[in-house]
Amino acid sequence: MKEMPKAYDPSSFEIRWYDHWVQSGHFRPVANADGRRYTIVIPPPNVTGALTIGHVLNNTIQDVLIRWKRMQGYETLWLPGTDHAGIATQNVVKKDLRARGKDARELGREKFVAEVWKWKETCGGKIIRQLRLLGASCDWERERFTLDDSLSAAVEEAFKQLYRKGLVYRGEYLVNWCIGCQTAVSDEEVEHEDLDGHFWHIKYPVRGSEQGIVVATTRPETMLGDTAVAIHPGDERYAEIKDRTLTLPLTNREIPIIEDAYVDPKLGTGALKITPGHDPNDFAIGKRHGLEVISVIDTDGRMNAHAGEAYEGMDRYECRKAVVAGLKKEGLLIKVEPFRHAVGHCYRCKSVIEPTISHQWFVKTKPLAEPAMKAARDGELRFVPEHWSKTYLHWLDNVRDWCISRQLWWGHRIPIWHCQGCGHMVLTGEETAACSQCAAEDWRQDEDVLDTWFSSWLWPFSTLGWPEKTKDLETFYPTDALVTAPDIIFFWVARMVMAGYEFMGQKPFTDVYLHGVVRDEQGRKMSKSLGNSPDPIDLIEEFGADALRFTMLMLTPTGNDILFGKKKVEVGRDFANKLWNAGRFILFTLRDGAPPPEAGAAAATLEDRWIASRLSHVIEETDRLLAEYRFTDVAHVLYDFTWKEFCAWYLEAAKVRIQKGSETQADRARYVLLSTYKQILALLHPMMPFITEEICDHLPDKEKDLITGDWPTRDPDAVDAEAEREMTFFQDVVVAVRNIRSEMNVPPAKLVPVGIRAAGDEARQLEEMKPVLCGLARIGELTVGANYTKPQHAASAVAGGAEIHVLLEGVIDLEAERQRLRKDLAKIEGALARSRRKLDNQDFLERAKPEVVDQERQRQKQREETRNKVDRALTALED
Repeated sequence: MKEMPKAYDPSSFEIRWYDHWVQSGHFRPVANADGRRYTIVIPPPNVTGALTIGHVLNNTIQDVLIRWKRMQGYETLWLPGTDHAGIATQNVVKKDLRARGKDARELGREKFVAEVWKWKETCGGKIIRQLRLLGASCDWERERFTLDDSLSAAVEEAFKQLYRKGLVYRGEYLVNWCIGCQTAVSDEEVEHEDLDGHFWHIKYPVRGSEQGIVVATTRPETMLGDTAVAIHPGDERYAEIKDRTLTLPLTNREIPIIEDAYVDPKLGTGALKITPGHDPNDFAIGKRHGLEVISVIDTDGRMNAHAGEAYEGMDRYECRKAVVAGLKKEGLLIKVEPFRHAVGHCYRCKSVIEPTISHQWFVKTKPLAEPAMKAARDGELRFVPEHWSKTYLHWLDNVRDWCISRQLWWGHRIPIWHCQGCGHMVLTGEETAACSQCAAEDWRQDEDVLDTWFSSWLWPFSTLGWPEKTKDLETFYPTDALVTAPDIIFFWVARMVMAGYEFMGQKPFTDVYLHGVVRDEQGRKMSKSLGNSPDPIDLIEEFGADALRFTMLMLTPTGNDILFGKKKVEVGRDFANKLWNAGRFILFTLRDGAPPPEAGAAAATLEDRWIASRLSHVIEETDRLLAEYRFTDVAHVLYDFTWKEFCAWYLEAAKVRIQKGSETQADRARYVLLSTYKQILALLHPMMPFITEEICDHLPDKEKDLITGDWPTRDPDAVDAEAEREMTFFQDVVVAVRNIRSEMNVPPAKLVPVGIRAAGDEARQLEEMKPVLCGLARIGELTVGANYTKPQHAASAVAGGAEIHVLLEGVIDLEAERQRLRKDLAKIEGALARSRRKLDNQDFLERAKPEVVDQERQRQKQREETRNKVDRALTALED
């Protein structure tokens, strides 16, 4: 048995233990006789990413689940990996190249992709290395990357299967175009932000007439691509002109008036400008009416030739100003109104999205959504918290086709080849033969790559070997739990469920636990620009990984956001210190470091029976709360039991028995101390793996590493309601004496005489616990009796049916204490009078903020309680 260092220093053992766990193969799945298995696949972080506080929370929760199940004897697999993150990685490497004086376009596709691979090998995967510092017990031998050969094969196979079923198609549609990233993005990759803008009201003249129709728009530059104005069918206001045509301002182009039920006649003038090339709703209306689609803004955000010679080449916002100026000049700008509206931005680069007509690849998602919705409705798929199932179902019920093509070079290239002779398309593998349509043998692969999420939606089974029928796939699919944040419920969660049923015929996981977003203490989202996002690695270096992990778990109420500040990590560090010091004391009590005899020859005392009963309850509660994903509650249960029950009461009582009791009683106290402490370490291991493993390594009778040790099981025979009731009474007595000592200014080292009026079981119990009671309450002489009467100059309290009297004469200077209490009472009375005057002042009540008034009322209440306490103490001294 090794001696534990005096100070808790996580830097001295955390990396050492992690390396030991890896080298010992503890993170690998180990088959068991009963076939119980538990699997989690990590939400793959971007290869460009670095550890954030959000990652700390997410991966700590996953690690808690895996370590818990591993100790319960399950064959566990936590499969790690990273995502190639097409847009994010390409942007990072382009920026890196520019810093080195290179241009991606000049390099060309092949050389650029080679540069990205080089970057990935040298700079990528930083977050994986950081997860090791956090203690993530992933099976690193199975680590995957979404561009690995096996995963790329899975992506190609999935595309081919969907294509052959007619669920993948190519078409010219209006898509969300990111000017910054220079690619199409899906609806789910567009973030809407409310911005201040304007409604410009523009008159469109009726051809050959003085009449006109007024329309309103937030984007006047797009009017250059208008191909109609729509009104609601039967709108009498436009009955006379509905068959006429209009002159599009600034262009002299003729456009029709059309009738469509989409138009709300009660909104504004009841007329809507139709720009099929730059608005999704207009595009749908245009398709219904066979309108021409004119795109006037190019992919670089500049106006093209279709916008007219006067505007060609202008930036879209520069053009807006020019159009407004032109409309004013021609007298066609009727009015301008301020208007706050939602504007779509790219979730990656934050550029304003430009709806653009483009040839893109899509997945038909409606057929895929049906089994995914049925799984949630039938309870086959469970969301925690449950309310997220409604969000999930609402999105799937209204799901639109998924744009899966991206105009990038980094990623899975679309496995389609185009015949250069006639445009016929074939799947990869079929381009080796001549074209079946024109006999040409000249093929060109599609230039686009697939959306990053197209590889990620296959993650639960592609990482296990699909489309091959591997042993891992057979053993570990479907997985058990997905732990993620709600912001990717559409991007990823729903799509994985769709893919699971489509390609595997069953759900990808059983439970989806959606934790909250980590925010700063002001409720703001963590971001580098705000400077409110501390580096977790710095926190680990300062406090240790266990302290950070435990703090995050204590802060995370199920499904709610977390308010985080660096100072809060002190809670986890202080708890780790408490755990460490308890271990040092227990080791110190063992004679020559040898384990105590099993239970010893002495009978169990009240505190022995109490701690055993409480431990049994805590084990049961821990299992229940972990199964319900209530991590904050688990953390608080174990914190309270360890600190407030085991350390504050049992350990302190055991000290008295070891120091002053018989040899057999001392041995029994040592045995219960050590055995209970070992159980506490096991319960805490999933949350605080490093410190628990390090402490266990110092304790006697170690058989194996804690990580692969046995999970504590509840002992129903240990449950003892009577012991818990009696211990509560005993604690109340101790607390009552301690409170009186504090209120009467008794020096901590001073022993006090105490008399207790008690009868029956309470008197018996106090006599049995007399040595411990005197030790914990610092009592010099204790008298217990049914007829005990309160002596003069004694402070009193009640616990249960007992009256407790602490004798003060000869313990403190009574006159000096009276004078102190009188001064305190005068000061408190003065403060109370000021509070009452303020709260009786109607002007204060009406003018002050409600929270200020509430604070004043709270202060008054606290002062009244203090006044009453001082008054009681003074009365006791004057008796």
